[in-house]
Amino acid sequence: MRRLASLIGALFAASIAIFLLVRLVPGDPARLLLKNPTPEKIAEIRARLALDRPLPVQYALWLKNVFGRGSFGESVVTGRDVKEELARTWPATMELACAAMLLASVAGLWLGIFSARHAGTWRDTLGTTLSLLGLSVPVFWLGLLAMLLFSLELGWLPAGERGDWRHLVMPACVLATIPAAFVARISRAAVLAVLGQDFIRTARAKGASERAVLYRHALRAALVPVVTMIGVEFAYLLGGAVLTETVFAWPGIGRYIATAVLARDYPAIQGALLVLVAMVMLMNFVVDFLHHALEPKLRT
Repeated sequence: MRRLASLIGALFAASIAIFLLVRLVPGDPARLLLKNPTPEKIAEIRARLALDRPLPVQYALWLKNVFGRGSFGESVVTGRDVKEELARTWPATMELACAAMLLASVAGLWLGIFSARHAGTWRDTLGTTLSLLGLSVPVFWLGLLAMLLFSLELGWLPAGERGDWRHLVMPACVLATIPAAFVARISRAAVLAVLGQDFIRTARAKGASERAVLYRHALRAALVPVVTMIGVEFAYLLGGAVLTETVFAWPGIGRYIATAVLARDYPAIQGALLVLVAMVMLMNFVVDFLHHALEPKLRT
């Protein structure tokens, strides 16, 4: 209950930060909406969007709509309800983020365990080099390279848009590279730290096989930091897929935010960012519960 109360306070503080940061973006939405702006038309648009009022009044009106009516307002560009547009784009982002996180978790855990199992050998060097490459390669460059190779040259996969599972393969793999590298590095360090503890030596002394020691004993004890990283990276994928969604023309919330920023669509930007902040907070809340499930010491 204390954590829930702190989440509400943090969400309120985040709404203030979002509102003020959006207002710092250069450009006037009223001017961008008009092809031939005149002072009278600009004043009319600003009055309709409540941009002619003081900032505290604008924030109070937005907060009243969000928490009182459950509405983020209407998009300046499309004229449609922002909540409806988010409901349309959010499933695409969740589909992409879940697929990417699944790939990142499996690949990262396997690579981290592989490196820890062969610590100090050329296999460990290969694993750490691959994880370093995953952290270093820019996502947008990797996406363009993947489209050039698998779409234009080989013709195996479609280049963009959302459709069947073939449309999901490239953006999910590209988006999974950085989280997989983080999970691999964290899991390698965690497994190596656990392998030097007394209960691992006891398990080996009792005659347990190396595979049983690694997967049944060491991996379970090392899951706490790995689960933390997976939760943090999943929250990052929900809000950090802007480049991937833009490159692959994926109709998700990241691309929606990018389009809204270019158009200075204040209601769309504010609503989308507030939803993303809430999702990040919710993921951290879930990770805390998983900590208590995996670590008995936290329950005492």
